[in-house]
Amino acid sequence: MTDELAHRIAELMPRAKADLAELVAIPSVADPRQYPPEKCRRAAEWVAAAFAEAGLRDVHLEETPDGSHAVVGHRPPPPGAPTVLLYCHYDVQPPLDAAAWASPPFELTERDGRWYGRGAADCKGNIVMHLTALRALGDGVPVGLKLVVEGSEEQGTGGLEEYVPPHAGELHADALLVCDTGNAAVGVPTATTSLRGVTNVVVTVGALKGDMHSGMFGGPAPDALAALIRMLDSLRDAVGGTRIDDLDCTGTWSGVGYDETQFRADAGVLDGVRLTGSGTVADRLWARPAVTVLGIDCPPVVGSAAAVPATARARVSLRVPPGTEARAAQEALIAHLEAAAPWGVLVEVEREGAGAPFRAETGGPAYAALDKAMREVYGKPISFLGQGGSIPLCNVFATAFPAAEIVLMGVEEPRCLIHAPNESVDPGEIEHMAHVEALFLRHFANSART
Repeated sequence: MTDELAHRIAELMPRAKADLAELVAIPSVADPRQYPPEKCRRAAEWVAAAFAEAGLRDVHLEETPDGSHAVVGHRPPPPGAPTVLLYCHYDVQPPLDAAAWASPPFELTERDGRWYGRGAADCKGNIVMHLTALRALGDGVPVGLKLVVEGSEEQGTGGLEEYVPPHAGELHADALLVCDTGNAAVGVPTATTSLRGVTNVVVTVGALKGDMHSGMFGGPAPDALAALIRMLDSLRDAVGGTRIDDLDCTGTWSGVGYDETQFRADAGVLDGVRLTGSGTVADRLWARPAVTVLGIDCPPVVGSAAAVPATARARVSLRVPPGTEARAAQEALIAHLEAAAPWGVLVEVEREGAGAPFRAETGGPAYAALDKAMREVYGKPISFLGQGGSIPLCNVFATAFPAAEIVLMGVEEPRCLIHAPNESVDPGEIEHMAHVEALFLRHFANSART
């Protein structure tokens, strides 16, 4: 039966490629300042039609509180069978520097055995994975299904997070496949069990009533940009590790590791440049807070004047591991920045949203079914991986469905370069993970009957 299912999925791969090409061609960036919102609507309608054709019922668009549209639908369970919720998102990151792409970002292009295009992996590749698994099963889907395909995940505006609680009854399931992650590497079957939370702040430094001529006033006049640089520099220790007062930055990771050489290659670290921080790569990536300066407002080099800057500001992001409360980490970050401000400069801090970290429970029947499916497809047991990124929706799901098992999996392995130019997906991962998903649905249905 497994061989028959694998054969069906292999036959469906040309259709999977055609579907992904259609989806990638829709620039569904959920930011109306950059892209027309009708593009997201078009992507949502495409997704709704595809899942309706794949056998789900009442597939339709639901407007969420941030104005984006989620695609929802369902398929009733056979008698005595459990229900599984399938999640993914159709919105994508902007392409960033178009000149850095080796092929057009919104045109699926095959190169060196991979399929390139914005969203090819994150997360339109996972949409195609779901569709391929359901098409392979056909009328033989052995469980009930709920579908939620989000439309603003990349923007982090929280539309679906607000939508889920009042609609928990409609979305209730026994297991949730959150397909917005992937394997540790191509061919290494993996479930992500740990996600860092995230919190951002915007810090503004004021030192003068206005920019002043550096020849006449430079020296004694306090430089707001120099003050901000000192404050930001204080967030790291001598080897570049995150250092924030009253925040534990010494955690360790006990799951599968991350080879340093492989990490350097995956992250594109230049030759001769050292990694920052101490401990293992996995410690630093999945078990400890990590601070990043996302942007700075200051005079640009081109057109800059001979003046002492009166103000400067920066947007600072802090990723926090499970075991650390995101809001408490945000307050520690703010207190540290305020305490580090030199020369009595004025400091204003704007708090942005905070997403909690997440840790999955892996001892239930859904994980047992997933391990069995992965062994059959990949010939290896399941590995557990942490992820440095954040999916705040997982905590919303955990609160709404406390008895459900939450599984994070998908097609996004490190070579995909999600969020970066030249994003790609390995078509073999789509094929194999669709096979895993189809087998998982079968095994999970059987576990409910035994």
